[in-house]
Amino acid sequence: MMKKAFILVVTVMAALFIFNELWMKKEEAIWLDPPGRYVEVDGHKMHIYSEGEGEHTIVFMSAWGDTSPYANFLPLCKDLSAYAKVVIIERFGYGLSDTVDGERTFDKILEEDREGLAKAGIKGPFVLCPHSISGLEATLWAQRYPSEVEGIVAMDTSIASMRDVYEKQGFNIQIPIFIFLQKTGILRVINGIPKNETDKMVTAISCRNEVNKNVISENKHIVEACDEIDKNLLPTVPTIQYVSKQAGDAYPKWITGHQAIADASVDGKCIMLDCGHYVYKFEEKRIAGDIKEFIESINSV
Repeated sequence: MMKKAFILVVTVMAALFIFNELWMKKEEAIWLDPPGRYVEVDGHKMHIYSEGEGEHTIVFMSAWGDTSPYANFLPLCKDLSAYAKVVIIERFGYGLSDTVDGERTFDKILEEDREGLAKAGIKGPFVLCPHSISGLEATLWAQRYPSEVEGIVAMDTSIASMRDVYEKQGFNIQIPIFIFLQKTGILRVINGIPKNETDKMVTAISCRNEVNKNVISENKHIVEACDEIDKNLLPTVPTIQYVSKQAGDAYPKWITGHQAIADASVDGKCIMLDCGHYVYKFEEKRIAGDIKEFIESINSV
């Protein structure tokens, strides 16, 4: 009985693996026809999507481990493209961008993203709209190149004042589990049948490349980025600091840290939202409206 069960499991796993490999071969066309455009940075392709025109340029920057920043931010992009130029940047290891070699320090990520925007012909100053871990990159950006950043809309972002918490984070058991599901093809079954072309793209990225060496490496450099930020004064550019109640309830320093960033700003607000970490999905219309008012107010500061 045990032998038959073992043979059945092996057969099913082999079938899933082959099924996944065949689908990944078919999905290669998605990388050949991206919704945005590719620019070459350090010999690799970076995917950048933009739409709209206006006096201000909004740049959306994604959380750690996001499958497709393009798909995640597209609804907000559509909401705001009538008022400004809106850009979704997919840093290396994310979305349709290449996975590259080397350590993923925040210094490296920042310089690559700046170069990618420049090569795409997208000029600053920018209104940076980071979510989660990319808040550290946005803060470094404003500290080092203040003339390139005219405002920051931080969506429940990682902050340097949480350094001790990040330092204590241990091995993430979810990573090897996810890699196993991805490599065996089980993840494709879990994802289910895509509903539209965007879902097809997200599934293709998830089943091929979601947890990769770039994503794993950048997570190891969070404390280092916090130390770099702490060497300098907090940015004074106008800002909205959104804080999710979920994160605030778990970590009181999350609230005080974001409030300190708002207090350092020439025009800063810290806004608590009664939702989870992906605030821009839970409160899309609210945030879109706030960003519109924010960019309209920048010139008066």
